[in-house]
Amino acid sequence: MRLKFLFAILTGLLLATFVLILYQVPNSHSILIYFTEGIIALILLYLFYFYRKAILPYHTINNGMELLKEQDFSTRLRSIGQPEADKVVDIFNRMIDQLKNERLHVREQNHFLDLLIDASPMGVIIFDFDWHIRQCNNAALSFLDYNSFAELSGKKLSQLDSQLAELLEDMKHDSEKTVRLSDGSILRCSKLSFLDQGFAHPFVLIESLTAEVMIAEKKAYEKVIRMIAHEVNNTTAGITSTLDSVQTALEDVLEMNDLRDVIGICIERCYRMSHFITNFANVVKIPEPELQEVDLNEEMDSCKRFTENLCNEHRIVLHWKPFSSPLLIRADASLLEQVILNIVKNSVESIGEDGHIYISLSNNPIQLEIADTGKGIDKETENKLFTPFFSTKPNGQGLGLIFIREVLTRHHCTFSLKTNSDGMTRFKIRFEAQ
Repeated sequence: MRLKFLFAILTGLLLATFVLILYQVPNSHSILIYFTEGIIALILLYLFYFYRKAILPYHTINNGMELLKEQDFSTRLRSIGQPEADKVVDIFNRMIDQLKNERLHVREQNHFLDLLIDASPMGVIIFDFDWHIRQCNNAALSFLDYNSFAELSGKKLSQLDSQLAELLEDMKHDSEKTVRLSDGSILRCSKLSFLDQGFAHPFVLIESLTAEVMIAEKKAYEKVIRMIAHEVNNTTAGITSTLDSVQTALEDVLEMNDLRDVIGICIERCYRMSHFITNFANVVKIPEPELQEVDLNEEMDSCKRFTENLCNEHRIVLHWKPFSSPLLIRADASLLEQVILNIVKNSVESIGEDGHIYISLSNNPIQLEIADTGKGIDKETENKLFTPFFSTKPNGQGLGLIFIREVLTRHHCTFSLKTNSDGMTRFKIRFEAQ
């Protein structure tokens, strides 16, 4: 209303000035000057009022839009002294406060979620829409056998050199699967998605079941082995004693030579049966390691002397080059020696005749690798390795890898056994940092 009233006064003054000039009223020149000055003053006053009433609110609102555009939620608009405009400013400032608080709340939640994911023992891998890896926690890096996120950032699962990555790639979306890797670890994997800004982001959860399954397996086979060993040893001891007595009684009877030979074979068979079942019982009785500081270079030199003769018998060349400096670990030297001898023995049996075994050490982290040119391990067999009583040998008992697994687990080592694309079968042992 005030704008309309001011506009009417200005219009009236302009019309009066025009009439004075038109009819040349006496002293109109002086009057015209006064009128002109008054009109100019009124126009300036009008412009100032117009600026305060229209232009200033417009600039204020425009500044608010720029703040929203730049997502600057720390700045507030100032009141301009006009009730209508100040209502808009007040609403805008309250909206900015709410947006700031919501953004702060979201950041705090995201920070907490990041900390939770990083500290979680479950592996978490988050992908973008094209299945490139966008985020990965430390547990997932360990499961995938990588040292840093930079090594796999932006890559697809199919581009990773990892047995677990291959299994995850083959899984269907929105599914769950329990897998056993070549290092004996058992993992439950879930391939799922979550909503982010209305879009589904795929992610993978990896949970280790190794400890629980190993404990359950051990309890089961310990009970079975103890029961079988008790019954078999008691039975074979009685049979062997009886057969020894019969054989002794028949020593002077010439006509019973064939029977004595058969009894001798039976006695030998009983001893073999007792030895066979004792091997199973020994797996249950593996002592706790007595950890001492051991130089892995010296330990491997000692083991090399034991294994060279075995390799020479099968025309296998053993390649061993000590590391340039001492590699100190905490281990039970005697148990570790048994593990290495078992691995080399398996390599020799895999090669058969004429081949190569390569033993190497590396640092950061300390790692032992025993590679051979044997026949290799197929994918189906990889998933069954380190399973109790599983063996690829015709007369194998499936105890060698179980012994290795038990000893290395008690040393807190991580390990893997698989055949690579170059045809080499590698047993890798990574020792815990000092």
